[in-house]
Amino acid sequence: MSTKIHLTVTNDLNYDQRMQRICRSLAEAGYEVTLVGRQRKHSKPLKDHSDILRGSFHQKRLKCFFDKGKFFYLEYNLRLLFFLLFQKTDIICGIDLDTIFPTWLVAKWRKRTFVYDAHEYFTETSSLHGREREKRIWKWVESFIVPKVKYAYTVNQSIANIFKTEYGTTFEVIRNVPVLQEPPSKENQKDKYILYQGALNKGRGLEFLISCMPDIDQRLIIAGDGPIRSQLEKMCCELGVEQKVEFLGFIFPEELKTVTENAWVGLNLIENTGLSYYYSLANKFFDYIHARIPQISMDFPEYRLLNDQYECGLLLPDFDKDIFINLIQQLENEKLYQSFVKNTLVARESLNWQMESKRLIEFYARIKPI
Repeated sequence: MSTKIHLTVTNDLNYDQRMQRICRSLAEAGYEVTLVGRQRKHSKPLKDHSDILRGSFHQKRLKCFFDKGKFFYLEYNLRLLFFLLFQKTDIICGIDLDTIFPTWLVAKWRKRTFVYDAHEYFTETSSLHGREREKRIWKWVESFIVPKVKYAYTVNQSIANIFKTEYGTTFEVIRNVPVLQEPPSKENQKDKYILYQGALNKGRGLEFLISCMPDIDQRLIIAGDGPIRSQLEKMCCELGVEQKVEFLGFIFPEELKTVTENAWVGLNLIENTGLSYYYSLANKFFDYIHARIPQISMDFPEYRLLNDQYECGLLLPDFDKDIFINLIQQLENEKLYQSFVKNTLVARESLNWQMESKRLIEFYARIKPI
């Protein structure tokens, strides 16, 4: 009989590529997998993952009255707790602190195995920057549960080291990298645009990016959505660059892959507003490598470590307009640009989900369900 695993998130399941990869790999390894997320007012119908011959998994959305803020987290955690109480399951995996309490509690009550997946250093995210009371609450949750966790993994070694130092808990490292596929052709590209992909939130350098656009010749495509979209659109109009900046909103991963492969340069800009961003290793860093496009990333530890090894782009030390425009101009040098494109072919052979999923399966294989 297959081991049953429930994995829980607070976001929209359609756009969470990391969780789709994890669930598919676990299902291929013989586990019976259910991914639990939220139902939002404008959520698109769930993509069907049950008709895939290999790697099929179940999905469940929980409806909430509240959409954001402390009332959302309280309501979602209560709904998640009652949902999990009546599910047939062997392993419960809480993803990030915003689902850790009900998942850990149900696992403890029902004598099931608990796993913690830390996608980020949650208590140091930009959303908690300047909100000391909320930060203290989440820090208490973290300090109460994480030292008790036996099985845990996270996205990079920097965050794993922090948890080990703070709580003595060992975290495996399973990076969020794409599936290795045939490399896209770079011939006959007609459109030349700069790409930002990801959520439109404070701390992502989007205001800085748009402020640079009057001095940049290329178009900018923004693939993603979020709470500051209207503010960014207004800013484009005020600067007179609305014809050079296109907002695509949220798009499905398959479409995003095409948009990324056709880009000229990818951007991975993050404000240093907390340790979570400083020690981040964003999905888009690897997406750009697999799309064979050079990128401009922040000069933070994890990005410098990999860029020193593979040389797939340029690093931005801080949000200085002149430096950023100079990096864009450097990429106009065809010889330098093509050297980065060539290096992505080497990088993608090591930084891919086929390699990383082996670590995931080995991790779960060591778990002995209670």
